[in-house]
Amino acid sequence: MSAAVPDLRAFLALLRQAGQLVEIDAPVDPYLEVAEIHKRVIAAHGPALLFRNVKGSDLPVVTNLFGTRGRVELAFGRRPLDFVAQAARLPMELVPPTAGKLWAKRDFLLQGLKLGTTRAARGPVTEVVEEPQLSRLPLLHCHKEDGGAFVTLPLVYTEHPEHGTHNLGMYRIQRHDDRTTGIHWQIGKGGGFHHHVAEQRGQSLPVTVMVGGPPALILSAIAPLPEDVPELLLASLLLGDKLPLCDNPAGPHPLVAQAEVALVGRVPPHVRRPEGPFGDHYGYYSLKHDYPIVQVDRVLRRKDAIWPATVVAKPRQEDYWIGEYLQDLLSPLFPVVMPGVRDLWSYGETGFHSLGAAVVKDRFGREAMQHAFRILGEGQLSLTKFLLVVDQPRDLRDFRGLLAHVLERFHPETDLYIFGRLSMDTLDYTGPEVNKGSRGVMLGVGEPWRTLPQAFQGQLPAGVRDAVAFCPGCLALSTVPHRQEPGLSERLQDAFKDWPLVVLLDDAPRACAEEARFLWTVFTRFEPAGDIWSRTRVVRNHVVHEGTVFIDARMKDHYPAELFCDPDTKALVDRRWKEYFPQGGVEMGDGDWEGVLTAP
Repeated sequence: MSAAVPDLRAFLALLRQAGQLVEIDAPVDPYLEVAEIHKRVIAAHGPALLFRNVKGSDLPVVTNLFGTRGRVELAFGRRPLDFVAQAARLPMELVPPTAGKLWAKRDFLLQGLKLGTTRAARGPVTEVVEEPQLSRLPLLHCHKEDGGAFVTLPLVYTEHPEHGTHNLGMYRIQRHDDRTTGIHWQIGKGGGFHHHVAEQRGQSLPVTVMVGGPPALILSAIAPLPEDVPELLLASLLLGDKLPLCDNPAGPHPLVAQAEVALVGRVPPHVRRPEGPFGDHYGYYSLKHDYPIVQVDRVLRRKDAIWPATVVAKPRQEDYWIGEYLQDLLSPLFPVVMPGVRDLWSYGETGFHSLGAAVVKDRFGREAMQHAFRILGEGQLSLTKFLLVVDQPRDLRDFRGLLAHVLERFHPETDLYIFGRLSMDTLDYTGPEVNKGSRGVMLGVGEPWRTLPQAFQGQLPAGVRDAVAFCPGCLALSTVPHRQEPGLSERLQDAFKDWPLVVLLDDAPRACAEEARFLWTVFTRFEPAGDIWSRTRVVRNHVVHEGTVFIDARMKDHYPAELFCDPDTKALVDRRWKEYFPQGGVEMGDGDWEGVLTAP
């Protein structure tokens, strides 16, 4: 079980060796400019970027570490994937246990002895201990309407006030002043649960915000692990060795010894400050809301610390590639945790939570819904807004093919479920108010029973400009804006009665040009209870849907603004491109849209 990349420095060395790191010596501004350069480069599937001369700080900044599938594989490799897959097979292969079976698995079982943590008195992250002056750290202000500068790769460590179990999560950190930050604890997050308990006791919650260290920490911090399952154990698994910790001279929590920087402080009870807006991974601004604060007591760092950062915007960004690897890593465990679930996939193009798909067992009537409920009750999967369910093995990443497969089998009367008045992902603003919304489940089980239409033939009704078949059975329409005719779906019902699914859009040809673009445009712009329409009746307290099902995915007036580049910053980066890259060889992509959604 060979060890993986032990820290940021080792990863940068690997990237240099692979020709995947470019250093920028020209002075750059952390206000918008760094983020715009990053977005241009990742749009063209370019290299990681090390900014040596960042205005206002002595620390260099590195971005785009995980901006391609290849760099993610370089950071983590095959070993964790093989280890988890083998672990998932153990219940079948070792039960009942025998001496022979255990001996055959001795190499794998011995690998487990390497998992865990070690502890030392000091580490590289404790080389400098200083009073907080957060304005000297190169936090990025990524989008024009952002509420300030943010730590965009924070590793937030807390411990439960009652029993001491830890949580390592990635919760965005907005700099308020030299000694204070916000902390964006969304609903359903482990660190937020710790703070809730501390607040009920009237206590401050100690917190450590680390930046840098082993790349395995980033993957562990965003993994959808069950509550109280230790993220540091997953980090150790990814490393292939014990994770080195060290004592904390400024607080009660241990530190990851190889981290670059650590902000040590506490979250006081019953204190809130406005946080945001922030351009997030859905491709829109999340709005300003009150969130807890972190009072920073000390800053610990390496003498020559490097500040890793990322930029979140329209997909596909770095979080997309990390999320794909994470799903590949954990997918063998789904049938172990949920025995009726054969395969499961969340679509990064939609921000992950907006759309999921599953292959489940359906051995008796409606068993598929039993497994759908199981998925929607599992940890962060419970935030899935819309779930497609099939019972025959197929490639869930092929969304066009999957949707056609579902629609061939879909009976709207019995196979569409909408559950209202539920919680929803904090960053999804399609619901009636923040944190509130609905879920939808669409089944496509059994044998196909209908032939799907391939293209629309006929006269387009008033208010419709284009009719584009995204896939067999799914018709996308360009229509008048939502504010002009909110109830358009009902008027169009009879005009498209041959189609099982019709999607209302502002620009259907553009949305249908790429599968990824369709996923992003549709599933980030509708909420099941508010934006799905069909003729309905109630039978035995079940809402029966009849005829064509409409999804209204037009932009609504209450949605936050879509993310676009600031024109002045875009012009600045255009003008300075050769200054950033005097040796050439780095392509300039379009940070607003084109190329971002296309996989390398």
